[in-house]
Amino acid sequence: MSDRPWVRPTARAVVLDPAGRVLLLGARLTDPAVPPGDVLFWYTPGGGVEDGESVRGAAVRELAEEIGLVVEPGDLEGPVWFRRHVGPFAGVQIDSRETFFVLRDVVHDVDPSGRTELELLGEEPHRWWTAEEVAASPVPMAPRELATLLPELLEGPWTGPPRFVA
Repeated sequence: MSDRPWVRPTARAVVLDPAGRVLLLGARLTDPAVPPGDVLFWYTPGGGVEDGESVRGAAVRELAEEIGLVVEPGDLEGPVWFRRHVGPFAGVQIDSRETFFVLRDVVHDVDPSGRTELELLGEEPHRWWTAEEVAASPVPMAPRELATLLPELLEGPWTGPPRFVA
């Protein structure tokens, strides 16, 4: 058995509504064998890139699966951020290589019916957050710097190269 983490390319979307609120999901599951607890951290919709899939295509698929939002690849702005996160899940070290896109002016009621069995097991809540609420939250965010990153995204279309974030 290898001690090396499983490298997982991941696509994520920062979903913003017309008021500038961001949609976040609450992670509650650390292992499928353990019942979900309180929200451990809040994160943007997204997930692993499947074989033969583009990162942008994965973001579009994940939005449909996780929140029931169907969009076109061209609707996504960016990529805006890159993030690397290494951590355990179900006893396995995962080296997540995340690419973030932005989706603006979304008016949508979250529909979790397309989630995977594992995602449904976690019974993850969702919530639209203002930048001020993100900054004031005692619960961690992913990316960790979301409170300081969000205002720049709210200024308007992303025109620069992607930034590396924590």
